[in-house]
Amino acid sequence: MPQTQISERSKKQKKLYFPPLMQFAFYGLAGYILATNLPALAYGSVPLFWLSVPVIAVGALVLFLAVRSFGKANTTVNPITPEQAEQLVTTGLYRFTRNPMYLGMLLVLVGGALALQNLAAFSGPILYALSITLLQIIPEERVLEQNFGSAFTAYRKQTRRWL
Repeated sequence: MPQTQISERSKKQKKLYFPPLMQFAFYGLAGYILATNLPALAYGSVPLFWLSVPVIAVGALVLFLAVRSFGKANTTVNPITPEQAEQLVTTGLYRFTRNPMYLGMLLVLVGGALALQNLAAFSGPILYALSITLLQIIPEERVLEQNFGSAFTAYRKQTRRWL
């Protein structure tokens, strides 16, 4: 396929992206707002509150390690321009999940929902997982398949999208 067609397709795909950090913040805030406005869905569980601390910590660590893997590979971490990726990262956490950055963000949202002690707060992580899959991961995977061909296809077959 000529380079101009690939570039044109990449430009069109960029319009689909709602940056992951914006999605993370938006759905975290949405879960918080729903939790504070739906007190009937509140629950009181000290163990679940304390479980939120390690869940958030693990999520932050997963996110940090995933970003560090991209740095070690000298490739872009910018989710808006996956076509600029120079390396297909398949080591570290990427051996277990194709999307550890998004998984880390999801874990932080789940931990935040646990800390809020309200069932409505879990709408944030659920909607984030759906949104990031449809608006970011699937379009990103198309670009990676174009850029890395059979290497990405093989990686996708052996490594799960989430876990």
